[in-house]
Amino acid sequence: MIDVKKVADNADMIVNGYAFTKDNELIRVLNLEHPTKASVLNITGEMIETTMDDIEVEIVTDIYLRNKKYLEDPVYA
Repeated sequence: MIDVKKVADNADMIVNGYAFTKDNELIRVLNLEHPTKASVLNITGEMIETTMDDIEVEIVTDIYLRNKKYLEDPVYA
């Protein structure tokens, strides 16, 4: 079972209940309210793999693209 608290504590960014964690050139995303819903994005926002439905994928991709500067810019890190 996923330790949601540990994922949230180690996340680089949390937006709207989604934890975004940088992992080299990948971004791992976990829905903290429904931890069976997860995805992996590349740094351009392209979905690599997911257990999310199409609507949730669009939501997560949009959130990432709007906020990725906070993951990339050392001022916000």
